[in-house]
Amino acid sequence: MRNRVIICETSEIIANGLAEIIGGMAQFDVVSRLDSIERLSEKMTASNANFLVINPVILGYSNKDFITQLGKEHPQAIIIALVTSYLDHSMLTPYNGTIEIYDTKSKIISKMIEFAQNETSKNTDDVELSKRETDVLVYVAKGMMNKEIADQMNISIHTVISHRKNITRKTGIKSVSGLTVYALLNNLIDEKELI
Repeated sequence: MRNRVIICETSEIIANGLAEIIGGMAQFDVVSRLDSIERLSEKMTASNANFLVINPVILGYSNKDFITQLGKEHPQAIIIALVTSYLDHSMLTPYNGTIEIYDTKSKIISKMIEFAQNETSKNTDDVELSKRETDVLVYVAKGMMNKEIADQMNISIHTVISHRKNITRKTGIKSVSGLTVYALLNNLIDEKELI
């Protein structure tokens, strides 16, 4: 499953440009573009978005606690400030990071990849997988299907599914791409082993 991104920006040119860059990356889908914060939390829930790129100027000074509250409502979400003008540093503290208006395309791409990797490692601190779960995780990261894993390990498909459920529960990672990043970050597989 790819990361699902909502962009909240009043400028259509900026929102569309950012959507083009982020949507062109293999691990991201831009699921919504909004020009206000009205019903933003509901839209994040409905679209199962785990990334929000929002211009803090939309909030104004009266809604300075909005991002903190949104972070509590959606603890798995990475909330990124889209900085298009000068902002006091204190306004950026509730965000997980920033994308600047003058960032190049390659800089935006590298920041988004870094945010995704940080999300994966944030969700996987202090995770202890059993030996069998680790074996299943390695096979999943290599792109094998449940039947192939079962045949390789001489276990039933139901056991593979059970191990996969435990892996998801323990790591908090549901997508194959996320599990692959987890396996790479924890040196369970080498990049050369990936198909």
